[in-house]
Amino acid sequence: MKKMNLKAACLALALPLAFAGAPALAAGNTAQISPAVYAPITVAEVEAAQKAWGEALVAISTENDKNGYAAAKRLAEKVLDSAYGYNYGQVLFKPTLTVAPQTFRTTRDGALAYFVGGDTKFPNDKGFALKSWRGFKIDNAGIVITGDSAISMGNVTLTDAKGNVTVVDKTWGYIRDGEGKLRIVLHHSSLPYSAK
Repeated sequence: MKKMNLKAACLALALPLAFAGAPALAAGNTAQISPAVYAPITVAEVEAAQKAWGEALVAISTENDKNGYAAAKRLAEKVLDSAYGYNYGQVLFKPTLTVAPQTFRTTRDGALAYFVGGDTKFPNDKGFALKSWRGFKIDNAGIVITGDSAISMGNVTLTDAKGNVTVVDKTWGYIRDGEGKLRIVLHHSSLPYSAK
């Protein structure tokens, strides 16, 4: 049996894994892959992704109030496709206001129904993103980064058009996609516990 030194064995295993997520290059294509695709995620990127999520939620609500449900649904679909990783595999999404047997939303359709309602397969969904949200604030308890993935946990404070405030506990998990952009692959939301 041929012996391989430990360093060579590790390199043989690591190289295929390092390029497993790389975008395929067509034969003869000399395009360069951005180093950002493989760069470790930063705290600033996580905070920017959180801010983009809050802005998108407010935009969907505002779109609904100004231009109606159909326009809000179109925008929500764009948000899901650009912010979440449903095109890359399973997303673990536990929305704030869901009940069994539809507590968890591992499909894009389930997430869309939660945000804008209107899907008979999810009859309890009224559209969380349609609640006239006008502002948000994110307070992270912590952000953990492990190379090309990151997890954040904290509170999101939402303010509606009448000034009513709702606070939710939020955990997000992110991966970097093949273009270097962060994608949400874990989203857990719940109301803060009250001992009343």
